[in-house]
Amino acid sequence: MTAWDSLAARRTGIPVFAPGHVWLAGAGPGDPGLLTLDALAGLAQADIVIHDALVDQRVLALAGPQARLEFAGKRGGKPSALQTDISERLIALARAGNRVLRLKGGDPFVFGRGGEEAMTLARGGVPFRIIPGVTAGLAALAAAGIPATLRGINRAVVFAAGHGAEEDFDWAPLARTGQPIVLYMVMHNLERITAAMLQAGIVGSTPAAVIVAATTPKQRVLVSTLERLAGDARAQKLEPPAIVVIGEIVKLRDDLLGAAISAKVSE
Repeated sequence: MTAWDSLAARRTGIPVFAPGHVWLAGAGPGDPGLLTLDALAGLAQADIVIHDALVDQRVLALAGPQARLEFAGKRGGKPSALQTDISERLIALARAGNRVLRLKGGDPFVFGRGGEEAMTLARGGVPFRIIPGVTAGLAALAAAGIPATLRGINRAVVFAAGHGAEEDFDWAPLARTGQPIVLYMVMHNLERITAAMLQAGIVGSTPAAVIVAATTPKQRVLVSTLERLAGDARAQKLEPPAIVVIGEIVKLRDDLLGAAISAKVSE
């Protein structure tokens, strides 16, 4: 009996994946334990799984024996499939009668281009279903021992994308909130963005952290300050995928883990 068979036996109302349909599903941040049951249902029933680069191999291993895996990853600064080509591929495969699972890291609607793909499917008249996933911006913080919110510390969390930093983006309104800022897809522009935040008025001593490969065996956590973060990350040769968090909530990690780790990488 497979893991899916075991779970299905205990659950009523299992969603049925119909031929000619597309499911846009979030695979979570990496750890298969954070996959939703509906995403697992999609993996078990799909004829074709079109997946991003950040979908963990342990998650892909849960696909049914009938499923064909197709890679459609998009990574900043590296050769990637065009978004229009991916969307059109979904339509073509669905119209051919396949059960198509579009599997994305994290949540498909949080900096995952899932909205673009859903709109293309809607315009093409292709039936589709949205399967939410655990977004990396929250999972990475939890895995690193950093509460996203804590009474008396913050009343909001700001999510922002770090790619496209060469474009004009006014960081000042985010700085003025005084709330933690969580950055996706930021490592290639980390120095530029931290400098912009300092200029926008965020104090240089504000705690900050980089969480690499969150929830996977390769997870690493660097704790520093906003003014030192880019240099420390460069010195430690940290690479994507990574989430960056800036704000007072980072200091809570020491209390939760019971060890001072400022400006060094945890293994």
